Amino acid sequence: MAEIILNVEIRERAGTGGARETRRAGLVPGVLYGGDKDPVNVAVKSNEFRKALYTGKLLGHLVTLQHGEDKQSVIAKSVQFHPVTDEPIHFDLFRVGEHQLIKIEVPVHFKNHETSVGLKKGGSLEVIRHTVELACPADQIPEELVIDLASHDIGDTIRISEVKLPEGVKPAVDRDFVIATLKASSAAQSDAGDTTTEG
Repeated sequence: MAEIILNVEIRERAGTGGARETRRAGLVPGVLYGGDKDPVNVAVKSNEFRKALYTGKLLGHLVTLQHGEDKQSVIAKSVQFHPVTDEPIHFDLFRVGEHQLIKIEVPVHFKNHETSVGLKKGGSLEVIRHTVELACPADQIPEELVIDLASHDIGDTIRISEVKLPEGVKPAVDRDFVIATLKASSAAQSDAGDTTTEG
């Protein structure tokens, strides 16, 4: 079950003026949309919203929305921040059923840089995708995709098929796309006397 509960209030006024008014009252304005219902303007107390946000478990996770006695599962799709203060100023929530299949971007992380065969030879990791869009049940969204670099050598291409995904989770795109490559750095190439020219 979702670990975060957001207590929301319904906002009467929409638009920029309404959002400003909401922020002045110490709330973060947002919009709840999706499903077969109309979008609803909502707001959450700033301190509660910041607390939920800084857990790292808000964006892209299943969250419980509470309004009075009503509860429903939502996914926090996006948060906008103030360009100067970096305070959250708006958010979008998407209604979902707990086991509903959804598409969502999940971050990719790499481990064992220091023991990687190719990196130890002076190669460099070129990341093509920092996030991967997955299709998965709303209550089984992976936190991240972790790729082990230990056995990778220069010239290796790391594809999505190499990543072990949890049961019921699959890439949203139905092809074996590239996530990263291990390239020879220019220094390593000149050491090897590589005379190949770019074509």
